[in-house]
Amino acid sequence: MRFDVLTLFPDMIRRNCGERVIGRGQEAGFLQVYAHNIRDYSEDKHRRVDDTPYGGGKGMLLSPVPVCACYDAVKALAPAENCRTIYLSPKGKVLTQKKAAELAGCDRLILLCGHYEGIDERAIEEIGAEELSIGDYVLTGGELAACVLIDCVGRLVVGVLADAVCHEEESIAGGLLEYPQYTRPENFRGREVPAVLLEGNHREIRKWRYLKALEQTKKKRPDLL
Repeated sequence: MRFDVLTLFPDMIRRNCGERVIGRGQEAGFLQVYAHNIRDYSEDKHRRVDDTPYGGGKGMLLSPVPVCACYDAVKALAPAENCRTIYLSPKGKVLTQKKAAELAGCDRLILLCGHYEGIDERAIEEIGAEELSIGDYVLTGGELAACVLIDCVGRLVVGVLADAVCHEEESIAGGLLEYPQYTRPENFRGREVPAVLLEGNHREIRKWRYLKALEQTKKKRPDLL
């Protein structure tokens, strides 16, 4: 799967996506992550990419000219039948595990990172971008959100994780939060590992885990039920 990120800060993408699971996924050939500098497509001699908003208001907006020029050039680099374009924005629908699984079925994702007060609306319309958010809060730019999406989606691509089924039992994946987990020692500062996990009865363990997952979800995220 290929990710192309349109950004003003390509090094942020390279640093964050070059390590751990996503980095290993690239080394193994399952993932490709490329960062493209929008400034390289500016028509201004000083590589300026922003301007003041019509109608007044605070801050600056990214101009549609370099954004669309960058998009057109990047999209032509590697035509893909199943390619989607996403604009990381606090105005978008919130990214969920279900959405991540859907996106993991794509051949290519083009991610647009906003900055300043956002991007000229015409650029978003012109490139046909779907808007996604990683939460109901505002960041200084879309780069960290893009890295979150790449991590969330990339790890679901077949071959990236060593255990292909491990993500199916994680929090949220099945609609419930994950059950509590324990490892050695059996007794830590007077806190014992639940006896059912030590007895080897897998049917009872599955039952216990389901009930604990349900309990955790009711307590911490009742909105999921």
